[in-house]
Amino acid sequence: MDHSTAPVLDALLAYHDQDQLPFTPPGHKQGRGADPRVRAVLGDALFRADMLAVSGLDDRTTSGKVLERAERLMADAVGAEHTFFSTCGSSLSVKAAMLAVAGPHEKLLVSRDAHKSVVSGLILAGIRPVWVEPQWDARLHLAHPPAPDSFRAAFEAHPDARGALLTSPTPYGTCADINAVAELCHARGVPLIVDEAWGAHLPFHPELPTWAMDAGADVCVTSVHKMGSGLEQGSVFHLQGDLITPHTLASRADLLDTTSPSVLVYAALDGWRRQMVEHGHTLMEDALARARRVRAAVQGVDGLHVNGRDDFCSAGLAFDMDPLQIFIDLSEVKFSGYDAADWLRRHHRINLHTSDHRRINAQLTHADDERTTGRLLDGLRDLVAHADDLPPAPGIRIPDPSELRLRQVTLPRDAFFGEVEQVPADQAVGRVCAETLTPYPPGIPAALPGELLDQAVVDYLRTGVEAGMFVPDAADSTVATIRVSVHDVGAD
Repeated sequence: MDHSTAPVLDALLAYHDQDQLPFTPPGHKQGRGADPRVRAVLGDALFRADMLAVSGLDDRTTSGKVLERAERLMADAVGAEHTFFSTCGSSLSVKAAMLAVAGPHEKLLVSRDAHKSVVSGLILAGIRPVWVEPQWDARLHLAHPPAPDSFRAAFEAHPDARGALLTSPTPYGTCADINAVAELCHARGVPLIVDEAWGAHLPFHPELPTWAMDAGADVCVTSVHKMGSGLEQGSVFHLQGDLITPHTLASRADLLDTTSPSVLVYAALDGWRRQMVEHGHTLMEDALARARRVRAAVQGVDGLHVNGRDDFCSAGLAFDMDPLQIFIDLSEVKFSGYDAADWLRRHHRINLHTSDHRRINAQLTHADDERTTGRLLDGLRDLVAHADDLPPAPGIRIPDPSELRLRQVTLPRDAFFGEVEQVPADQAVGRVCAETLTPYPPGIPAALPGELLDQAVVDYLRTGVEAGMFVPDAADSTVATIRVSVHDVGAD
């Protein structure tokens, strides 16, 4: 296939070259109606590229097959059989994949370190989750993807499960043994979904962890906006094999997708594919070399420790890790990751990604260079130099794995849509949670609808919020009160 072409971008150019005149949405009409103050910030080019996908980018019957051609090129670029674009992020894509595998009251094996969007999919579909436990690092208080043996045990206990869903890489950059889990699924004739939102770059360099399609997954969901050059909300989901048909997956996505997709997002996805086919290996080679230099430099800052393979990858922990995710342990400097992230934004205008009670994370991509990483290193050195200006890390009551893992006593859908009440957090202990309580980032729920709340998790969330944790999806983001089911629920 000719990867020098970019069907969406080419169609955008043709639209303007042909002097097409819209009497359709969007109402700003190529920016002519936009407030000049808005145009001054966003730029005229953005408005000129914002048009309908149908009766705009393509004609009324989509005879130009602009999007179809772009998706075929994307599939060819990464070796998938089918690819679908999404302008609603991987949050939509993963829900579509789940709906293609399991229906109401059917079982799906799900790694418990799943993103909140997976929980939303369970609620919408009425799927019965069979949780597969992550591998817990008690020393670093960190969860890694479940081991294949955990999936094997779950399948043996639930042979009627319709498939499995695995998150890899995690927001902490650690990866599962996808190939082994795929083999377990396929031996039972069921598909494997991999939420690979953080892995858009993985197909383009052999030193990176194996990407899901090469490892045998049936569906792979990827957020191009996270580690690629897509615009926010730009996602693709890939399909291979015959356990899920392309029509089934497309029809499930159509249930959730917008009927007014952003051509801007399509164009960025299309252009990123061309960029990576032509230059991806070199871009990743440079990024990996830069990451090695940054890791060495941060490790040389007194009091900072960069988490590497020795920390994350070994028996009982992760199978692999993405070296572009730079996680920095702050245990020796005694202040929290929350305060460190806030200090760096306030004093150096540096925005970090994940921060928790003891870590901060700088996500590197092919877009970084010596200027950006130099500024990061300067900020980190200054952070340590001003350690006395930051308060000591407050105590967060982090449960051990047995306490952290709540018991699912009813379907997430039933608890979420059932009769609920808001009660003080202490009174929520022993009650069925009716909302998703998610420290964000990284967006992995500490408690979700249908789980029986215990004192340890409530204490974790309450002390976490006091320390700077952000729980945006809670009805009460302070977690002083929690939404619970009105009715007592017996064991499911």
